[in-house]
Amino acid sequence: MASPTAPAHSAAHARALTEIWSGLRRSQKELPAKFFYDHRGSELFERITELPDYYPTRCERYILATWMPELIASFGPGTIVELGAGSGEKTRILLRALETLPGRRAYVPIDVSQEFLHRAARQLAVEFGRLDVIPVMGDLGHGWTLPEGLPQPRLIIFLGGTVGNFDTDEAVALLRRIAVSLQPDDRYLMGIDLRKNPAVIEAAYNDAEGVTAEFNNNMLRALNGAYGTTFDLEAFEHRAFYDSAKHRIEMHLVCRRPHRVTVPHHGTVEVEAGESIRTEISCKYDEDSVAALFEAAGLRVVEFRTDPSGRFGVVEGAPIG
Repeated sequence: MASPTAPAHSAAHARALTEIWSGLRRSQKELPAKFFYDHRGSELFERITELPDYYPTRCERYILATWMPELIASFGPGTIVELGAGSGEKTRILLRALETLPGRRAYVPIDVSQEFLHRAARQLAVEFGRLDVIPVMGDLGHGWTLPEGLPQPRLIIFLGGTVGNFDTDEAVALLRRIAVSLQPDDRYLMGIDLRKNPAVIEAAYNDAEGVTAEFNNNMLRALNGAYGTTFDLEAFEHRAFYDSAKHRIEMHLVCRRPHRVTVPHHGTVEVEAGESIRTEISCKYDEDSVAALFEAAGLRVVEFRTDPSGRFGVVEGAPIG
């Protein structure tokens, strides 16, 4: 068996190296947020969701708990497909409702972290013995393939406000891929972080315990381990700030000193002291901007609900036509 650091001669591995190389050569260096989620990164993110200042998970859980039993009972999905599934903590709210329905029902979690995905899927399969739990490895940026013969209709869910990690054009492209895969009776459910006081947003990405900073820096550790890059983890520090003009948080790793990074099969990149690598954007929305996003992708808003504080929203959509 090859070690985790051994080169993987696959199209996906080569594509990842090209993405890393391309991102580091831009005027604003950046790395795709999907590289956060190795096993350690997934664990750290679960810790982030439990922090006092990180409101999105609690707010979204409230909306799901108060809405999903009603929605699942009235819609009656045969299959729930979850994009970027993670540990499935919030998903349990939907699965508990799904399991009460008669007949064959299935849950298909899709995630980029194979080890984390399969461990979570095994746990859910035991917990929800009446459901078929079918994990699928997939990269949201490059598409995924669903198993054939899934019970109909399907409810595609994309929780956590993760759509905010894509800029407008990327988000529209992603939602368009979802829209064209939907049958007329299918539905789409998406969590969105709403626009609010920037201080509240910034506090969620700069926790006092330093978990978010560790999560951010762990991306470099993950890239070194999986792809053989040569980032010096001690050379970078976490920075997150809100851009009010673009309605988004930006997370960066700022270089403390001149640093040279090698990307296998591509070359070496110089990172100057004070220069940053952007590792994440998280766009914030309101009802109008969500409606515009949906329309551009071929979706229509069916229902839009928020938590009592108005910090977070969950929107139900359907294909236009």
